[in-house]
Amino acid sequence: MEITFASHSYSDLPSASAAMPSTASGSSRPIRVIPMQHPNVASSSSLPPNVAFSRWTSKLRQMTWLEWLEFFLPCSRWIRIYKWREYFQLDLMAGITVGVMLVPQSMSYAKLAGLQPIYGLYSGFVPIFMYAIFGSSRQLAVGPVALVSLLVSNVLGSVADTSSELYTELAILLALMVGVLECVMGLLRLGWLIRFISHSVISGFTSASAIVIGLSQAKYFLGYDIDRSSKIIPLVKSIIAGADKFSWPPFVMGSVMLAILLVMKHLGKSRKYLRFLRAAGPLTAVVLGTVFVKIFHPPSISLVGEIPQGLPKFSIPRAFEYAESLIPTAFLITGVAILESVGIAKALAAKNGYELDSNQELFGLGVSNVLGSFFSAYPTTGSFSRSAVNHESGAKSGVSGIVSGIIITCALLFLTPLFESIPQSALAAIVISAVIGLVDYDEAIFLWRVDKKDFLLWTITSTMTLFLGIEIGVLVGVGVSLAFVIHESANPHIAVLGRLPGTTVYRNVKQYPEAYTYNGIVIVRIDAPIYFANISYIKDRLREYEVVVDSTTRRGPEVERISYVILEMAPVTYVDSSAVQALKDLYQEYKLRDIQIAISNPNPDILLTLSKSGLVDLIGKEWYFVRVHDAVQVCLQHVQNLKPGYESSQSSRSSSSEDKPSMFSQLFKQRDSRTTTDLESGNGRPPLAPIRDSQSEPLLPKER
Repeated sequence: MEITFASHSYSDLPSASAAMPSTASGSSRPIRVIPMQHPNVASSSSLPPNVAFSRWTSKLRQMTWLEWLEFFLPCSRWIRIYKWREYFQLDLMAGITVGVMLVPQSMSYAKLAGLQPIYGLYSGFVPIFMYAIFGSSRQLAVGPVALVSLLVSNVLGSVADTSSELYTELAILLALMVGVLECVMGLLRLGWLIRFISHSVISGFTSASAIVIGLSQAKYFLGYDIDRSSKIIPLVKSIIAGADKFSWPPFVMGSVMLAILLVMKHLGKSRKYLRFLRAAGPLTAVVLGTVFVKIFHPPSISLVGEIPQGLPKFSIPRAFEYAESLIPTAFLITGVAILESVGIAKALAAKNGYELDSNQELFGLGVSNVLGSFFSAYPTTGSFSRSAVNHESGAKSGVSGIVSGIIITCALLFLTPLFESIPQSALAAIVISAVIGLVDYDEAIFLWRVDKKDFLLWTITSTMTLFLGIEIGVLVGVGVSLAFVIHESANPHIAVLGRLPGTTVYRNVKQYPEAYTYNGIVIVRIDAPIYFANISYIKDRLREYEVVVDSTTRRGPEVERISYVILEMAPVTYVDSSAVQALKDLYQEYKLRDIQIAISNPNPDILLTLSKSGLVDLIGKEWYFVRVHDAVQVCLQHVQNLKPGYESSQSSRSSSSEDKPSMFSQLFKQRDSRTTTDLESGNGRPPLAPIRDSQSEPLLPKER
């Protein structure tokens, strides 16, 4: 066990400290020390790969059959604790509500994806059953969603014509690719990669995509075709160019249906006893539109047309020769699925009091997409609106998803003849009402108030998505987001610390102006890991602090230069080899200028790295401290002897006082005995404020 210097503040801890004399010549007062445990480098080396692997295999062998069952079938977790009398009625009502909402929405989103409406129903069939078994969320509603449908349409539209069989095959193949990616990322626990996409990027991307989706559905309102594009300028130009073909009947019907949907959604959200209206909105629009068409037979309103009846047949996805060109889109859809679905699932799990493994959730989504692709489904993921309705309806388990799947099954078996007369404008109104909520202008206002940098990121992403397309918008947003992260990491926050009056606590002098520093000593806190990208910046700031000194709040003996630099390393979580070498160079540079480095409070991993690199021995183990205050006291002992004539002046004062009256002699003797204690309190010069005992010092009304 190594011993380092500490202040007398810990004189009441004899078991954890030992008395040592000061190394400063001329000072006879011993100070107490707190022992610091330095790691044993030989015994602290990392485990060899074979040992780590054996531990991992041993852990697998110790897993019980129940743990293996929960690993592969997460549904077994809620099945074991399911209360049929209490939960089944709630799950039944929630499943019916979401199922009624899913039938018209799935057909609408299929049209948005450029597919026939039947493929929307297929995508709500097998995936929803598979997710109930392999998914870990008990409230997430899986199926077609607007954003993924837009991505499918945007990519496949440039490869094949929407009316061709190849287009449909590519959409199904894309579901298989997305599912495989999600499964691989879930099994390898790579979900953390998506954390590099910030919330500002996702909000800006979804807001811009919602505008593009809304404009793409305008053709069903206006009564004429417009160009398919994911960019706003071609869409607007196409809408303006065909204005002479405008038709009133579909516009009036679509507007009325949209108004009904928005009113029902608002009432369902604002009034708890009317929340069923939110789920019933899409079905209401479809029923009203169909009844109107059946009664009046308007020739200018386009209809869905014939929809095949029956369940999808098993088939293996084809068109694998196009797989390579679909890889970027598969990654993009996977990213959207993780950010949207896993985020929703975690929020719902927290509200319902159970834990959720994001990687297991990703694997469940992947299985539902893979198996869905064998039954003619295009890519699916968790829906925000349907999941919210599922939660608000009281869903307690995956039984609600199974009920919704049964409703889709009934629709495929018995109701498809009724869907032939659904107006296209009614389905477009359903899509528009769903994506209006994705335009997150409230988030933009919030970011403007809280963080201008995130607002800039939101603006860049949304603008690029609108004008340059979805893929470029996401890439630019992620690139700028990573650039911000790299900039913050390469330019970390570094603070000069000062001592709060009456305490042994050291805080940022900019945040606490009353904190004071000591002459000849600079205390610096580095609030980030130290690695190759930021070590140069850190060294530059240390040199700056050495030169630029604020003398107005400094105490202690008057010295002309900085002699000690104390690095507070409590916030430092990682040090790489480049940083270690740079610290060695800095030590040598300081040594040439007679400056000593002291290290305070490094964590065990940092201390082990410094020990392995030889930096601990280079600096000296006696210069590693448990607390900042310990380092300050030892440095003060040395600074005291650096002041020219300081000790001689103290001695001359003591000797001259012998000729004075006894009262003055006693006063000088009492003052000399307090010299070191006054230094620690900052009273080597006239104090800025009276210092009270640290035990009675009130807490300062500032946050750390």
